[in-house]
Amino acid sequence: MFRTIFFRCFVFLLFLALGPVASAQTVTVAVASNMKPAFEAIYQNFKSTHPQELRIVYGSSGNLSSQIQQGAPFNLFISADEIFPLRLYQAGLTQNAGVVYARGNLAFIFNTASGVPFNSQAGQIQQAITQSNKVVIANPELAPYGKAAVQYLRSIDLWEAVKSKLVYAENISLATMYVSSGAVQVGFSATSLAMSPELGRSIQYVKLPEGSYEPLNQRMVLMNNPPPLALELYAYLRSPDAKTVLQKYGYATP
Repeated sequence: MFRTIFFRCFVFLLFLALGPVASAQTVTVAVASNMKPAFEAIYQNFKSTHPQELRIVYGSSGNLSSQIQQGAPFNLFISADEIFPLRLYQAGLTQNAGVVYARGNLAFIFNTASGVPFNSQAGQIQQAITQSNKVVIANPELAPYGKAAVQYLRSIDLWEAVKSKLVYAENISLATMYVSSGAVQVGFSATSLAMSPELGRSIQYVKLPEGSYEPLNQRMVLMNNPPPLALELYAYLRSPDAKTVLQKYGYATP
């Protein structure tokens, strides 16, 4: 019996000793939803020289930022804007202020089977928005692309006319899905998502003028005490190879 108790105590102490090591081996990356197609392509290239698996969590920048503030064990935050990362920096939760890695673009999207008359002219976009029963945007409190959509609607003097029929998705990926599935006829997305080949048969898109909304500068930040793999990914995202992928998905890069 003594041996059994001793063995159990030994296993328990061994588990406690190894627990932090096992935890340290897991690198978790928080990625804004608009970045999903581009980041998956970048990650595949990164894995060719870094085979250790990452844990990747996608979501709205606001939700991911809140999770970090509440103690979520993220090592790298790849945001869709600058505001959320800089707030984390000001709160002392990040290694430094990070860097802008890309600038995104807002897109107007519509379901090709919706029957809504449409072309890329500004007047036709306004007509399509006005005639649609519902218009989907990402939650502007949580998603930078949702905030940009509100700014665009204000810039074309449609906010008051449209706000009562807006559908708010939790993040920009869900907003895009609502239109691609036909649940909502028209809406706003990130150009990087709208140009995805998988959506080519279900939606069409128009890249909207950048002057009609605030610049979508996208910043990434490392959390305090990042593990080596997080540091290497952070550096890789600023490499020429990663920038080539970002540009392929419609982003401008510094």
